[in-house]
Amino acid sequence: MTQEFTGKVALVTGGSLGIGRATARMFARRGARVVVADVDEDEGSRTVAAITEAGGEATFVRTDVADAGDVARMVAAAVDSYGRLDYAFNNAGIGGRGSLVLKAAEWDEAQFDEFVRVNLKGVWLCMKHEIAQMLDQGGGAIVNMSSGAGLVGVRNIAPYVATKHGVMGLTRTAGAEYASLGIRINAVCPGVVLTERIRAEFELRPELEQIRHNAHPLGRMGEPDEIAEAVLWLCSDAASFVVGHGLAVDGGYVIV
Repeated sequence: MTQEFTGKVALVTGGSLGIGRATARMFARRGARVVVADVDEDEGSRTVAAITEAGGEATFVRTDVADAGDVARMVAAAVDSYGRLDYAFNNAGIGGRGSLVLKAAEWDEAQFDEFVRVNLKGVWLCMKHEIAQMLDQGGGAIVNMSSGAGLVGVRNIAPYVATKHGVMGLTRTAGAEYASLGIRINAVCPGVVLTERIRAEFELRPELEQIRHNAHPLGRMGEPDEIAEAVLWLCSDAASFVVGHGLAVDGGYVIV
């Protein structure tokens, strides 16, 4: 097992389940001390327990990423606990609401606002406070959670698609602004990944499972650890010349 992140501190929002939990555990396995942030205290605590039981070091901070005060306290807690912040994976967000099949004009205003509040404003608030800390300490790396739907249009989930395209805009702009100051900012753009949320979606609409499989030229959906590997690579020195990039980890979803 490599320990390439030994002595470093990683923050993972949305770390209670799915890709966030997989990424938090992978950071810990590779030597980082991990701050797990989420609104779900029970599952977040389970993520921390899994890390500590495996010999890693982690702490949980309850955080609503769309609340500026919560985000400020989250970053402060990371620094108070571990002295610095080297990596941040801004993963928290709400999904495409697979049980709903609505054209762009059919979503109501409150639904649209909630996507913007969490998926877009939440990422911006996290970057705002993470960047301030990283500037103070001399650098770091940030990975934002976009989506294959942040690179192409996808029917029936317009608010989700819009916010994930917005995340790419933030990533590219901030990437250009802060690269020379020692902070690399990139994004990861998954296809459909077999998380708890997706499995629940298939329970509601079983016909979607084969459709989701077939949408990927690789012939299957992704696993959370496959996305986590990409996140850690973007944070690592192996990606030292990668800035403002949206890395598609999608089994070929966006090329068809």
